[in-house]
Amino acid sequence: MKLIILDRDGVINHDSDAFIKSPEEWVPIKGSLEAIARLNQAGYRVVVATNQSGIARGLFDMQALMAIHQKMHEAAQLVGAEIDAIFFCPHAADDSCDCRKPKPGMFHDIGKRFEISLRGGVATVGDSLRDLQAGFVAGCAPYLVLTGKGEKTREKGGLPPGTLIFPDLAAVVEFLLKKPVELSV
Repeated sequence: MKLIILDRDGVINHDSDAFIKSPEEWVPIKGSLEAIARLNQAGYRVVVATNQSGIARGLFDMQALMAIHQKMHEAAQLVGAEIDAIFFCPHAADDSCDCRKPKPGMFHDIGKRFEISLRGGVATVGDSLRDLQAGFVAGCAPYLVLTGKGEKTREKGGLPPGTLIFPDLAAVVEFLLKKPVELSV
């Protein structure tokens, strides 16, 4: 099985320093949903792993988060894309959970749910250092996009070893789909 793990805000949709708190605020980045459709057509399972501390902060509730995700699923389906699962951390930074990125808990849960080792071939795409750190610790190949907080993340440096940098999700997908396929004998 081919699997890819995407951050949500800043990778699939436009990000906001004030958080995405309602379906009306969720706006896809141009070409991101079509890129997911291309991944699906190439046999990838697409999973989203997203920190949503706005819940712990009281900025929005679970019902609003579910409505945002419903809008994302529906928008994806309109262009022939399918998001297989969404994993999210509702905790604040000081809650000491294992799921909040940069900790790899969500990634370990994804590996268990899909019964796949993340080591070696699973790509993770994010716009922040914590996205890439969580995936890297879990064994994923890190890809930084320059959408969302990506430009600032690149400027700060400290990226995990082997991080590849692309303008957006569509460019990552273009790269992944052109990579030679490794055949096992």
